[in-house]
Amino acid sequence: MSGRGSDPAALELAGVKRIYRQGGVELAVLNGIDLSLRSGELVALVGPSGAGKSTLLHLAGLLERPDAGEVRIAGAECGGLSDERRTQLRRTTLGFVYQFHHLLAEFSALENVMIPQMIAGVTRGAARDKAAALLRRVGLGERLSHRPARLSGGEQQRVAIVRALANDPQVLLADEPTGNLDHATAESVMATMIEVTRATGLAALIATHNLDLAYRLDRVVALDDGRLKAVG
Repeated sequence: MSGRGSDPAALELAGVKRIYRQGGVELAVLNGIDLSLRSGELVALVGPSGAGKSTLLHLAGLLERPDAGEVRIAGAECGGLSDERRTQLRRTTLGFVYQFHHLLAEFSALENVMIPQMIAGVTRGAARDKAAALLRRVGLGERLSHRPARLSGGEQQRVAIVRALANDPQVLLADEPTGNLDHATAESVMATMIEVTRATGLAALIATHNLDLAYRLDRVVALDDGRLKAVG
């Protein structure tokens, strides 16, 4: 499947395989994955623990290289790129949200969202203005100066979401972003992610065990025995 019209998909995996080797044993975790996300589309990735969801996200996020197949971002094949170029794409084109927020404890919410922008070359003033606007958008305008220890779990994860969006990525990759939260907080955080993602028009691939949340997205795909299949 390609994007709307003649535009390439925001993210495409074509025949992707990932094999882990230990001693003389080979374990095929991903066995020919085909997946395409268009801009503005939110796709849930479900499957049992150990099925390879995190591995798939690592490949899509250019953190690992596939053993076969291609990973394309906006139509450009990225598997053969240098480590430096892949790092640059992770900074500017891909956004990551994890189960644990991974905020920097010694910095405020505002500074945590500023830092990735400044690493990408944005001036301090511009980074501050954008970080503040993003945090206000998700209801954290009164928490800008708070360090992570002074934020609730849901607030910390909302900071992590807008940090992932700070450099205007084309693709958002989220690995169990509500897995460490209670039900009500998970609902709130997922609603925030859906609203912000739809508003910015990027593509999102969200791994989750929560089927109620998964079915709120545009599509659900299940990973099992190294292959993907559509659900529902």
